[in-house]
Amino acid sequence: MKIRFLGAAQTVTGSHHLLSVGDKRILIDFGLFQGRRTDTYEKNKKLLFEPSTIDAMLLTHAHIDHSGNIPNLSKNGFNAPIYATSATVALCQIMLRDSAYLQEKDIEWLRKKKNHKNEIEPLYTIDDVLAILPNFVGVQYSKPVNLFPNITATFFDAGHILGSAGILIEVKNKNATIRIGFTGDIGRKEMPILRDPVILDDLDYLIIETTYANKIHSKPDEVEEELAKVINETYTRKGKIIIPAFAVGRTQMLVYMLHKLFDQNRIPVMPIYVDSPLAVAATNVFQAHPECFDHETYELFLNNFYDPFGFYRLKYIRSVDESKKLNEIKEPHIIISASGMAEGGRILHHLMNNVGNPNNMILFVGYAAENTLARKIMDGNSPVKIFGNEFEVKAKIKTMDYFSAHADKNDLLEYVGFSSPKRLKKIFLVHGEESQAIPFQGELIKRGYKNIFYPKTLDEFELD
Repeated sequence: MKIRFLGAAQTVTGSHHLLSVGDKRILIDFGLFQGRRTDTYEKNKKLLFEPSTIDAMLLTHAHIDHSGNIPNLSKNGFNAPIYATSATVALCQIMLRDSAYLQEKDIEWLRKKKNHKNEIEPLYTIDDVLAILPNFVGVQYSKPVNLFPNITATFFDAGHILGSAGILIEVKNKNATIRIGFTGDIGRKEMPILRDPVILDDLDYLIIETTYANKIHSKPDEVEEELAKVINETYTRKGKIIIPAFAVGRTQMLVYMLHKLFDQNRIPVMPIYVDSPLAVAATNVFQAHPECFDHETYELFLNNFYDPFGFYRLKYIRSVDESKKLNEIKEPHIIISASGMAEGGRILHHLMNNVGNPNNMILFVGYAAENTLARKIMDGNSPVKIFGNEFEVKAKIKTMDYFSAHADKNDLLEYVGFSSPKRLKKIFLVHGEESQAIPFQGELIKRGYKNIFYPKTLDEFELD
C-alpha cells in the first residue's frame, strides 16, 4: 500500500493524492492550482499520473482547489466513478460549469491582450465538464461505500462547506483492518449554518490539512461585534464595503450573519448586493439541502419559516448590466463578490473601481494563496495590477480570519488527539504553507506523535 502526494504539497491549493492498494489506484480530490498566472496554466495542464489507470476517485468537497481540475480528466482517458456526498455533487454541477466558462474567458483575454497564437487552449471546456458529470456518484454521510473487495470508504461531515467530508478508507486483510483518514478541509465548531465537523478517530494513518495550523481564530462572539463595527465606521465615512468572497460557503455565511445583524438593529439599513452568478446558483443548492444545517439555523430561521439567505435589503445580482450599474451607486452599500482570492470574476471590476477611494473598505474574509491579488492587497502592496493596469490602494484594508471555514491550531490538535500516538503510524501534513505546517509538526512531536511528514510534490510513502 502506497500514497503519493501530487498537489497541495507544501502549498495550499491544487489538492490531489493517489492511494495505491494492491492493484487498485484511488485518487482523492483533483483541484486546480491557484496562484501566479504564469505558473497555474502549465501546472494544471500537466498531469502527474495516467488518468486511465485510476479505478475510483473520492472527492472531499466542491471547492475549486479540490475539485476544479476534474474536467481535465475527461479528455485524458479517465473513466472511473467519482464518489462524493449528494450536496457536493449538486455544487459541482454548477461550479465546474462556471470554472469552464472562466477558463474559456481567460484564454480569450490572453489571446487578445498578450497576442498569443490561437493554439493556446483553455484547460477544459463546457463539453469536458458535461462529459465527466455522469461519473459522479452521490453518497450519504456515515454509510460505507464498497469500493472494491476489502476496501470501503465512509464519508463523515467535515463542517467546512455544504456537503464537505472527511473520508475514512478501511482496508481489510487477514490480520486486521487498516484505517486511513483523509480530512479534506476541516471546518470549525460553532460556526453558522453547518453542523460541527465529525472527527475521524482511531486511525493508523492520517492525511490532515494545515491551512491555519499555527494560528488561533477569533471567538464567535467577538466577530459579530467586529463586523458590525467595520460596517458602521464605513457607513459613517459614506464609503462602500467591498468583500471578495468564495461563492460557495463564505458568501452564504456572510449573508447569514448580515441578516442576523440587521434583525438585531446592530448595523444601519443599507443595500447589500451579492454579485456572483455562481453564488446565486450555490445559494439555491444550500436552500435545497437543509439536512446539512445546524441547530441554530433551524432555531433562528427555518423553524419560523424565514430564509436565512434572503431578506429585504439583500439583492442577488445576475446579469452583467446589473453588475455594471453597481458602479453608479454613490450611497454606502456592501458588495459581496467572487472570487475570494480575487483572481477572476466580477470582484476584479469592483476592486478596480473602489480600491482607490480612502473612504471605502476592502474586507477580506478568508485565506488567499501567495501571489494572488487578494494576498498582495492583504500584504499592503500598492500599486496592484488589475486587468493589466496599475491601481493605487488607498481604501482601508481589513482581514477577518474568523470567517475562514478552516480549523485552527487548537481544532487540529484536538482532531489528531482522537487517534493515540501508539496506533497512529504516520501523519502527513498537507494543504498548508511551511509557516503553518512546521510549527504544528513540532506541537505534535511534543504530544508524543512520531513519523510526521510534510511531503513535497511527487513524494511517495509506504503504508504498512
